[in-house]
Amino acid sequence: MRRLTSAVSVVGTLALAGCPPRLPPPDVPAVLTSPTEQSHADLVRVVSRAMNGASVTLADAALTADDTLIVQRAPHRDAQGVDLAGRETGRPEHFRLVKSGSRCVLVHERTGRRWTLTSATCSPR
Repeated sequence: MRRLTSAVSVVGTLALAGCPPRLPPPDVPAVLTSPTEQSHADLVRVVSRAMNGASVTLADAALTADDTLIVQRAPHRDAQGVDLAGRETGRPEHFRLVKSGSRCVLVHERTGRRWTLTSATCSPR
């Protein structure tokens, strides 16, 4: 019985060694298709989360014509609208929309973090 178990183990190991690892689907640049209020709210929520909870305003057509989204931080202003900080030295944040399998995924370029847009539909660019 011991010999049979060893033979089965060897055969199983050899069979697994011959199978290539299952790779995730490649990312393909994508644009949003048929955007809705819900998909726009999802995009705003994800971008805000990526920017540590900062309030963000995005155009309704964001990511519908191009796979890149660039978000500039709003300058701090006083009650009269005068810029408090002077020259803005912060860098804008860059995001990229990709289709990964059947999912629409927003990638934060600086960090590499990824978020699935659950209510969005997208197509390869």
